[in-house]
Amino acid sequence: MNAPAQPHRGTIALENARVLRHTRFDGDQHVLRLEAPRCAGRATPGSFVHIRCDESLPMRRPLSIMRAHGGEGWIELLYKVVGRGTRLLCERRPGDTLSLLGPIGRGFEPRARRPRVLALGGGVGIPPMIFLAERLHEQRGVGWKPLVLMGSEIPFPFQPRPSRIVVPGVAPHVIAAMPLLDEWGIASRLASRSGFPGCHDGFVTDLARGWLGSLDATQHAEVEIFACGPTPMLAAVAKLAGEFGLPCQVSLEEYMACAVGGCAGCAVRVETPEGPAMKRVCVDGPVFEAATVFPAV
Repeated sequence: MNAPAQPHRGTIALENARVLRHTRFDGDQHVLRLEAPRCAGRATPGSFVHIRCDESLPMRRPLSIMRAHGGEGWIELLYKVVGRGTRLLCERRPGDTLSLLGPIGRGFEPRARRPRVLALGGGVGIPPMIFLAERLHEQRGVGWKPLVLMGSEIPFPFQPRPSRIVVPGVAPHVIAAMPLLDEWGIASRLASRSGFPGCHDGFVTDLARGWLGSLDATQHAEVEIFACGPTPMLAAVAKLAGEFGLPCQVSLEEYMACAVGGCAGCAVRVETPEGPAMKRVCVDGPVFEAATVFPAV
């Protein structure tokens, strides 16, 4: 008897991606644009790639997709140099070729009945939030009302500027935003404890709590939270969602070896209707319902 097909099989492409652009930002952060048409045509917000940083390194590195253009065949990745692999990756130049697997994983699933999408990104968890915002921007007829809040303790991987979009429920002095989102007509605000001009002085979850507290019952019923960032931040987001009784999807960050479900090295405990289970972040996730990963929050 044939084994049942796994949902991730047949969706992950192996391709040699050509470097189109490689931009460095403060904090040793880099945005890498790659020509990868097979991946670009299938990528969804929350999915990621497993990339070979250099031929001298046998192990690939997982990187979230920040943007993807299926028609033009490119994807963008944001990463921070943290070790040998990303240090070698930052040396790649336009015209170089990198081997990648992707797109991998189950992404975010926004629901039209909750059009007030609250997207929270922390540090290198920012990319999926930008990708989600871009896809919502492309679906103009649905009536999405996204708000993207991003937090970082190092300079942001873009040049913030005062937003042209008013956000009721956010203090008037918190005005720093991501220019690209402003151009799309999507409201965004920034948070940091590093004293950056125009940013909320504190955690991104505190900024979100203030905005949620300004909504009435009808508006609350339209909100769903989406988040990506370090585990402590995601736990705080899950707690925030519980406070306001809101659905919440989180994208987990885990070390992984194969990224295609074979090694189970990225398994995490998840609550299911049948009881606790170990799920693989790479192919069962990386996106999960927050309450299943942080049930005690």
